[in-house]
Amino acid sequence: MAEFWLISAPGDKTCQQTFDKLNAVTARQFNLSTNYKFNLPDLKVGTLDTLVGLSDDLGKLDVYCESITRKTAAYLGEVLDDQRDKLHENLLANGVDLNTYLTRFQWDLAKYPIKQSLKNIQEIISKQVSQIEADLRIKSLSYNNLKGNLQNLERKATGNLITRYLGDIVKKEHFVLDSEYLVTLLVVVQKSFYHDWRQKYERMTTMIVPRSSNIIYEDDENCLCTVTLFRRVEDEFRHKCRENKFVVRDFTYNEEELAAGKNEIKKLDADRKKQFGPLVKWLKVNFGECFTAWIHTKALRVFVESVLRYGLPVNFQAMLVLPHKKTQRRLREELNRLYFNLDSSKMSNVDAGSMEIPGLVGMGADYYPYVYYKISLDLVETGLVH
Repeated sequence: MAEFWLISAPGDKTCQQTFDKLNAVTARQFNLSTNYKFNLPDLKVGTLDTLVGLSDDLGKLDVYCESITRKTAAYLGEVLDDQRDKLHENLLANGVDLNTYLTRFQWDLAKYPIKQSLKNIQEIISKQVSQIEADLRIKSLSYNNLKGNLQNLERKATGNLITRYLGDIVKKEHFVLDSEYLVTLLVVVQKSFYHDWRQKYERMTTMIVPRSSNIIYEDDENCLCTVTLFRRVEDEFRHKCRENKFVVRDFTYNEEELAAGKNEIKKLDADRKKQFGPLVKWLKVNFGECFTAWIHTKALRVFVESVLRYGLPVNFQAMLVLPHKKTQRRLREELNRLYFNLDSSKMSNVDAGSMEIPGLVGMGADYYPYVYYKISLDLVETGLVH
């Protein structure tokens, strides 16, 4: 996925000339980038003091919107699971892929009315993304709990005999039931110890029913055996089993509970499938909402910063620059050369931490003579997703 540079420069005689000048150097002369106009509406400027404060607020909102956009994309990948290779085709904004949305950006007048102040628009975006984050937390918790419970039951149904669920293995005829004196136990015996078991089990305590042990199931390593004995020696028998490395499973045959256990997996699986479709749809829709809110925040940042840098009346051109492969360093040099006159100190690429520049201080950004923000569309890290 692409990394774009969102920049702006003061308008020449016309803003078209500003764009043409950029293109002439970076695209046609040196073939360093592909460039696009980034169209902004006529936003309300407000006072200089408001712009300075808003610049810092927008910087924080930018980071927040990006983090929730990434979190939503990552969770969509997690939910898609074995269909994760289809993740990127589901990451859309306004029904188009992210590159297309960004390079053909149009301000959404319905969601973010330009008749309102910049501060109000910033608050609309903040509330919108905060609501998405809150809903995502609730939906992901519900789905993860359901999925986790299902996975636990499935693990118990497929694990080894020492831990797995036994309800789908045992049958009523394996047990002596409704007896005041007798009880049937289930014992897991390693196959390598099975000969020992056959030799020892009748003599491990008194009151063992002779020839009552049968194998009712086996896996690669163990056998599941029954043994019937008098209840009064059950504790002693369990103790002797531990000494001989035989594992007595805690299990009571109850038809109603067994039926409920079998139905629980089916119910949880049905619930998961029922939630899957609506959840994927919600994630797709709200990823798009979050992404568009983020790009509108970028648009506000470039507008506010351009007014602060270049002054009034508003006359600048915002532009998207897509660096070609392995050209970023050369492209940066050419941009610095092209816009060198904008920096009165003649110092470009100065660490913003040492300069009082609204919107940049504390944001870990670099300062250039032109307004610059990075937009990375690589929103899901490889091998991630939560």
